[in-house]
Amino acid sequence: MLRGKGIGKNSLQSSGNLQLGIEMFEQRVHRSRLSSAVAIAELVYHAAVHSVRKTHQNALASIAINMVQAVVFVLTFYLMFEILGMRGNTIRGDFLLYIMSGVFLFMTHVKTLGAVAGAENSTSGMMKHAPMNTAVTIGAAALSTLYIQVLTLVLILFVYDVVFVQITIDQPVYAFGMLLMAWFTGIGIGLVLLAAKPWAPQFVGIFTQIYQRANMIASGKMFVANALPAYMVNMFDWNPLFHAIDQCRGYVFLNYTPHNSSLEYPFFVGLGLIMLGLMGEFFTRRHASVSWNAKR
Repeated sequence: MLRGKGIGKNSLQSSGNLQLGIEMFEQRVHRSRLSSAVAIAELVYHAAVHSVRKTHQNALASIAINMVQAVVFVLTFYLMFEILGMRGNTIRGDFLLYIMSGVFLFMTHVKTLGAVAGAENSTSGMMKHAPMNTAVTIGAAALSTLYIQVLTLVLILFVYDVVFVQITIDQPVYAFGMLLMAWFTGIGIGLVLLAAKPWAPQFVGIFTQIYQRANMIASGKMFVANALPAYMVNMFDWNPLFHAIDQCRGYVFLNYTPHNSSLEYPFFVGLGLIMLGLMGEFFTRRHASVSWNAKR
């Protein structure tokens, strides 16, 4: 018994010495706030690059695929307006620019929503790695989508301006701001869906698809908001994307002034949804379990 106690005491002392030795040679890094911010920004950058290459190993191929989707959308709506004879109901000016002003904001909004809602959440295996957290994955999903959409927008407008018709945008900076507004509101809705996803994954998936499909019409990209009667405006003015597209057309075209949309509404709706989504994500992260993925 005495010998056994002695062995136990020696083993405890040796393990304590080993732990002390590890602590002596352990390198402690004290970072300032600036260096921590730079490290997080670098991590978001690498995660965004990974997100861009998620659809294809080559980043250029991912951008090309998105460009093809945008061109197909534009041509589809162009043929629809031509066949149905609806060109007379549009804004006076470049007809394709009118279509693109709606399509680009629509694609930015729905793709940002889908990317943020599908980002790695607190129950993902990626969160086991120390530097990773949900803020990094959300930021990477949002920034990678914005990067692809802006690059697609610039390339398509450049080709259209050089090869086909010289275009003129009345207030390009404010028009780009409305693209950012569509992106901003997409982040807000995506955050709310991301927070609710671990609790009801099937419902969130179905709701995301329904919302994206419904915005084909509810976004208002197919018609001019000023030409709508009052009872139809009430059917669409709940949608922040409807306001962003209509305000964007007011900045793109010189002879169009929006009367049935607001500039402040999408901003405050997006801000409120982001706050609600962040609170929901924090609550989910506090109560989430890794076993949820196995159960569901």
